[in-house]
Amino acid sequence: MANQTVASFLTLPVELVYRILDHQSDFTIICSMRNICQRFNKIIDSYDRYQTLIALDLNANLIGDRGAKFLAQALQHDTKVTTISLVQNRIADVGGQYLGDALRHNTTLSTLNLRGNQLGPVGIKHLTDALQYNTTLITLNLECNRIEHVGAQYLANGLRNNTTLTTLNLGQNQIGASGAQHLADGLRHNKTLTTLCLKSNQIGDVGAQHLANALRDNTTLITLRLEFNQIGDVGAQDLAKGLRHNTTLTALNLDNNKIKDVGVQHLTDALRRNTTLTTLCLDSNQIGDVGSRYFADTLRHNTTLTTLILGGNDIGDVGAVHLADALRDNTTLTTLNFASNGIRDVVAAQHFADALQHNAVIVILLSTISYLYF
Repeated sequence: MANQTVASFLTLPVELVYRILDHQSDFTIICSMRNICQRFNKIIDSYDRYQTLIALDLNANLIGDRGAKFLAQALQHDTKVTTISLVQNRIADVGGQYLGDALRHNTTLSTLNLRGNQLGPVGIKHLTDALQYNTTLITLNLECNRIEHVGAQYLANGLRNNTTLTTLNLGQNQIGASGAQHLADGLRHNKTLTTLCLKSNQIGDVGAQHLANALRDNTTLITLRLEFNQIGDVGAQDLAKGLRHNTTLTALNLDNNKIKDVGVQHLTDALRRNTTLTTLCLDSNQIGDVGSRYFADTLRHNTTLTTLILGGNDIGDVGAVHLADALRDNTTLTTLNFASNGIRDVVAAQHFADALQHNAVIVILLSTISYLYF
């Protein structure tokens, strides 16, 4: 009886099959309805929705390792889908192995989002082994998994030989200073990665030092995110050394660290020599009026910085006046975020008002204004 049912289903008119497909999810069509037989594949290939299906959004579907297996099997033969998002799906190491196997054979996928899953070092190893062979994936998001320093080492090894990946997000993975060291080693050899996110990874000053050393040699990275990493003045000093020699980095995010005036002194000294950095984020550090003056002195000479984020620090009226006066001479800064500092004096606000008559920079003074720079 079952065989008769299958046989009758496979001989249904094409238009009727289309109507059946209308009621199926993208996941079902790709993972369960293809590769049944040659005729059925031809019908699906001619189905309008499938022809335009290049992005697959399976966020928060809890497909787990079993669902990852079905998806991986489909990806080995699929030639259409370029973007897959699998956020919060309880995919663990076994699922990582399935997806890694798929990446070895798939030739179309360019973006894979695995944020908020349960991938540990073993699953990451399978994925990074696949990066040795894959030539199409350019964006990989592994934020909020369980990679740790061992997984970071596997990824670093993968970066040595991969020639296509440009964006890698490893935020909130507890890689620590050791993981940062491994990734720094990978960056010295990698020639394609342009964006690296390591936010909330407890890398500290030691990890910052390793990354700073890599910046001396790396010639492709343009965006580095290091917010929420317990980096202090020592780490800032090392990063400043890296910036003096680096000629490609354009955006550096150091929000929510522990950088004080001494660290700012080193960073601003580097900005006098650096000619490529355009965006520097230092929101919610411990910068005071002295640090603000360092920035003011640098802004009078720097000709590349366009966005400076100093919100949520300890800068008071005196520091605000220094920055406002510097805007009279600076001709490149377009955005200065100064929200949630200690400005209370009308005189400081007047200095900003006077500066804006000479400069078209956008000055954000209110913490109620939302912003996202990168």
